[in-house]
Amino acid sequence: MAAPGAGVRLGGEFMRKVKPIFSSNEAEARQRVISLYKAWYRQIPYIVHEFDIPKSVRQCREKLKEEFVKNKDLKDVRIIDAKVIKGQMDLVETKKMWRQKHHVMNYFQDTRNKQPTDFLSKFYAGRE
Repeated sequence: MAAPGAGVRLGGEFMRKVKPIFSSNEAEARQRVISLYKAWYRQIPYIVHEFDIPKSVRQCREKLKEEFVKNKDLKDVRIIDAKVIKGQMDLVETKKMWRQKHHVMNYFQDTRNKQPTDFLSKFYAGRE
């Protein structure tokens, strides 16, 4: 019997056995993601009211969907679990008002201006 953390050879490739964080398979990880989505979805009206953000509930729910769809192609169960844990922590912090309004509003900043890298661009932008 191999030692914990030892690898296994499969067809000439060396594969390391790793323990999953929470979910043992993709179906279980999917259920965790769906339950997290539902928790955030139910909490959005309270977030909009408590933080007094200048967005409607509908806009916030669309942004929530966008954030979840952004990670739809993840296949590694450990990465999915890590993101779910981070999402749960963010939800608790938001529910308990440990976040400020600008933390919540940062989710709505889609594009950030690219900073100039060469000297002339910095000069024209007034940075140097």
